[in-house]
Amino acid sequence: MRALIITGKYVTDCEYTYALYFLQGEGYQVDVATIDGKDTTGILGEKVKATHAIIDINIYNYDILILPGGAKAMEYLRQEQTVLNCIFQCTKTIGSICHGAQLLISAGLVKGKRISGYYSIQDDITNAGGIYVDAPYVTDGRIVTSPHYRYLGQWMKEVIRVSRSPRGVGEGDYGVE
Repeated sequence: MRALIITGKYVTDCEYTYALYFLQGEGYQVDVATIDGKDTTGILGEKVKATHAIIDINIYNYDILILPGGAKAMEYLRQEQTVLNCIFQCTKTIGSICHGAQLLISAGLVKGKRISGYYSIQDDITNAGGIYVDAPYVTDGRIVTSPHYRYLGQWMKEVIRVSRSPRGVGEGDYGVE
């Protein structure tokens, strides 16, 4: 089982770190891709060890794609077509939290889908044709989104559940506070 985290400078530290360790604890080999393949730091100074450059990633080799948030990180990442292509081509489970939904928007994956994200990007989700839902996690097909790091545990459990589901999941599965 393999997972990929796409991230960049100024990622929200806990969203990256929690996902990394949770996936490792579930037995996944986790790779971390940045635009240039170089190590970087989170918004609070967490060291992020990159294993690959985005250009070198074959997304079809992964069972899970994780998009941690961080408003500044997303502003850089969503400008890179190689990042957006990688996300668009993902055919497996995608987990996105907080501002990570901006990458889903820029990759063209939110239209007609129920999506959560940080409250300040609600209009962005709606304007991209998505249906904004404020819940601890929202599952629509293979995409699992969450609005805030306070729901990291619930969100990651749902990402794993969706990834291991033999036939996928339906629309509109929501976490309950």
